[in-house]
Amino acid sequence: MINYIITIIVGTVSLITGGIIAATFIRKRIVRKSENLLREAEEKAEVIKKEKILQAKEKFLQLKAEHEKIVQERNSALQKNENRLKQRETAFSQRIEEAQRKQKEMDAIRENLNSQLDLVAKKQVDLEKAIKQQVEQLEKISGLSAQEAKSQLIETLKDEAMSEAMVHIAEIIEESKLTANREAKKIVIETIQRTAAENAIENAVTVFNIENDEIKGRIIGREGRNIRTLEALTGVEIIIDDSPDAIILSGFDPVRREIARLSLHKLVTDGRIHPARIEEVVAKTKKQIEQEIIETGKKTTIDLGIHGIHHELVRLIGKMKYRSSYGQNLLQHSREVANLCATMAAELSLNPKLAKRAGLLHDIGKVADNEAELPHALLGMKLAERFKEKPEICNAIGSHHDEIEMDNLISPIVQVCDAISGARPGARREVVESYIQRLNKLEELALTYPGVVKTYAIQAGRELRVIVGADRVTDDQATQLSYDLSRKIQDEMTYPGQIKITVIRETRAVSFAK
Repeated sequence: MINYIITIIVGTVSLITGGIIAATFIRKRIVRKSENLLREAEEKAEVIKKEKILQAKEKFLQLKAEHEKIVQERNSALQKNENRLKQRETAFSQRIEEAQRKQKEMDAIRENLNSQLDLVAKKQVDLEKAIKQQVEQLEKISGLSAQEAKSQLIETLKDEAMSEAMVHIAEIIEESKLTANREAKKIVIETIQRTAAENAIENAVTVFNIENDEIKGRIIGREGRNIRTLEALTGVEIIIDDSPDAIILSGFDPVRREIARLSLHKLVTDGRIHPARIEEVVAKTKKQIEQEIIETGKKTTIDLGIHGIHHELVRLIGKMKYRSSYGQNLLQHSREVANLCATMAAELSLNPKLAKRAGLLHDIGKVADNEAELPHALLGMKLAERFKEKPEICNAIGSHHDEIEMDNLISPIVQVCDAISGARPGARREVVESYIQRLNKLEELALTYPGVVKTYAIQAGRELRVIVGADRVTDDQATQLSYDLSRKIQDEMTYPGQIKITVIRETRAVSFAK
């Protein structure tokens, strides 16, 4: 047992001793390996260090070279700028020297001119003295003063110049007629012939026909309630008199008259006529008329091929159907002017669509809802500008009665076509009193000129014939009288179309056989 224990102890000690020896050996190997790894790491670090140092040196040399290049370029640029400044300075110095030299020359010239002006002034004084002496001698010889002789000379030259001027004016007018009249007539005649026109006559009253006089009493109503309600709602005066089977609707607004006429027609047809029913019918009729106005405006623009017009302008175009100008229906007149403008613009190689648009809208100011204190041309121009029409169209609308200056070729076309449409025989009616007044004024204007014996306004005021005394007016003076009278009529009178002035000068020899 003891031996067994001793054996175990000896074995254990041997095992421990072997382990210690093995651990010592292993530790030495690990230390040796670590030292080798450390040495290898130091060698690698040294190699990397050398490589980085070399890279840093190369980078430094590269940056240094680039810096030297930039410095060299800047120095070169500075040198160039310096050379340029030196050149400019040299040129500037030369210019200063040249200016100083020219200043000296100018001073010398100025001194020379002053001396020459002094000589001229002296000679002028001497010349005036000589002229004065000659004038005095001439006055003594002729027996007239210088002022009297000058006046006579001026009068003589004035008469000669007037005669020559009238001859030149006549030649220019004839030449203009020969060169322009043929083409102008061709364009106007083709425009008129190619454009169909309808003639509409509108009045300030509308006659409403009824079957019998019994309906008049029903329209008047008890104590006049029905007729008062109808007048208040429509704004039209209803005249019921002794006229058989007729009621007269009077009012300046054709739209209101049409509303009253249609309302009366519906009331009479329905048979129920009392204030409540009148209010209902008038309200419905107003809506109907407003819808018809819009439809008429749309149909007009479609018929004429005009697109893109603002809806408010379309409504005003439809409203033209119920307006008239000098008895000529405004919508028909505007359509006629639009077609005339398109035809004339096409003949002149202009834009026919633009001209047609301007012609249709030229009288739009006559149907404006707000009656502004402006001529209808200017009011129409304001409306067109508000609804974004083109500047050419706005100018054509505003200038077709010369309220503003024309700035494009469409404007005179609209003005001419407006005159053609209005001056067409039968297109417009005139009040008899104003017609007679115009004829009388024409004749009275001609009688204000000296030498006029008689005057006759003929062809419905389209021509004025002036008879002058042959012993009081010469041929040249007759030509001048015709020209002056045409200018005066243009300035003082308003009339459609044009007026021809014919001055007649004749000599008659009269004797009697007894």
